[in-house]
Amino acid sequence: MAKPYSLDLRKRVVVAIKGGMSRNQAAKQFGVAISTAILWMQRVEETGSVSPGQMGGHKPNAISGDHAVWLSQRIKDGDFTIRGLVAELAGRGLKVDYHSVWDFVHAEKLRFKKTGGGWRTRSSRRGAPARAADKVSRSRRT
Repeated sequence: MAKPYSLDLRKRVVVAIKGGMSRNQAAKQFGVAISTAILWMQRVEETGSVSPGQMGGHKPNAISGDHAVWLSQRIKDGDFTIRGLVAELAGRGLKVDYHSVWDFVHAEKLRFKKTGGGWRTRSSRRGAPARAADKVSRSRRT
């Protein structure tokens, strides 16, 4: 994200406008956009200061307190999906999105790994055993 203009430049533009220069003329003279000069003057009129507002900051985790304890226990108890956990938390009165739950699970180093080898890797009971991939995809010219 871009950094805000310096406080010195902001003050010079505001002083020029208060001194009788139009906002368009001040913007052209100091090399800023006309809309920027207009917004700076609006800020001075509303707050009395030309200093920029806060950029960024820390956003607290959506899942904390009792919900975090419950979620940790729920994950350790058994199988889960992230979307299923979102639905369960909504049932408990906490509205969170998929990414909030994913971030929590990832930060806590909790996970559920599926077991290897499902029904697709085995041959069917009635038919012949599964063929190797190289036999299935070989060229027909041989």
